[in-house]
Amino acid sequence: MRENDGRKLDHRTLEVLRLRAVDQVAQGADPREVSRTLGMHEHTVYGWLAKTRSGGREALQAKSIPGRPSKLTEAQTQQVYDWVVGSDPRQLAFDFALWTRDMVRQLIAREFKVVMSASAVGRLLHRLGLSPQRPLWRAWQADPEKVAAWKQTEYPAIAKAAKKAGATVYFADEAGIRSDHHAGRTWGAIGRTPVVKTTGARFSLNMISAVTAKGLLRFSTFTGSLTAEKFIAFCKRLIADTDGPVFLVVDGHPVHRSKKVKNFAASTGGRLRLFQQPGYSPQLNPDEWVWKNIKHDRVGRSAITGPDQFKALAVAALRRLQAMPHIVRGFFGDPNLAYITAA
Repeated sequence: MRENDGRKLDHRTLEVLRLRAVDQVAQGADPREVSRTLGMHEHTVYGWLAKTRSGGREALQAKSIPGRPSKLTEAQTQQVYDWVVGSDPRQLAFDFALWTRDMVRQLIAREFKVVMSASAVGRLLHRLGLSPQRPLWRAWQADPEKVAAWKQTEYPAIAKAAKKAGATVYFADEAGIRSDHHAGRTWGAIGRTPVVKTTGARFSLNMISAVTAKGLLRFSTFTGSLTAEKFIAFCKRLIADTDGPVFLVVDGHPVHRSKKVKNFAASTGGRLRLFQQPGYSPQLNPDEWVWKNIKHDRVGRSAITGPDQFKALAVAALRRLQAMPHIVRGFFGDPNLAYITAA
């Protein structure tokens, strides 16, 4: 089915488009140009013209839709939309946080005393422009006011200070990956789930990286927990690889706030300055996209055979990304990161 044949538009909107197209052609416009202007297939416009010749303008008017009338009033339908889009199911006495057709069906029966099947509810939700989607999970501890202040005031001030000092702004983050992390899909015969053989042993690798809006990526891998010494070692390499001061944006990890790290930053004479983002707000850090790329798009799709090969895969994925700055720059296109490019 074509996306531009008008089937997804409501009848009143289509009536306006039909009449507008016919009027434009009557005034001398080329039907093909009219179809492109309206975003329709030219065959659709020619069909409207044919109806006009046989039945006049009345043939283009919207007609009532036959079939069983809706069980819900217009106001009730709008309320269903508001519930699904604007409410957490737990606010309405449900145990789960994700909307399902059956939960909406129960809510309609409870609030409106109207009985609907799950399939009818599904059709209703689709008519309202809703669809089942994978949600973004956010920590309830996140403070919206602090997030807003970071976007509107704090980060713009950091960007301004960095420009004045000739500094490079990096966004850093740490992540771990396990050998039993698997991602992606593969083709196979229906009813026979494909099997990919990999090691049953479990081991992990920890990584730290930093990115800039210009597409630079610096990284390091390590084993064991992150310590102040390991973080400082990464910062030293970052300073050595960067012309001018380094403004490093980090999260609230205890190591980032430790006395050793603060003392090290103070000892650099302005070569390193640390800035902390609001807590529980990973969506503010573009470096999160690095881990999505490495863990889900690369290593998670590989068959792991042992620790050395596992580490080699992760490092190769990081080096590949490092050599493709346009992909790193693309991470900053995330709407949640618009505050960075705007500054």
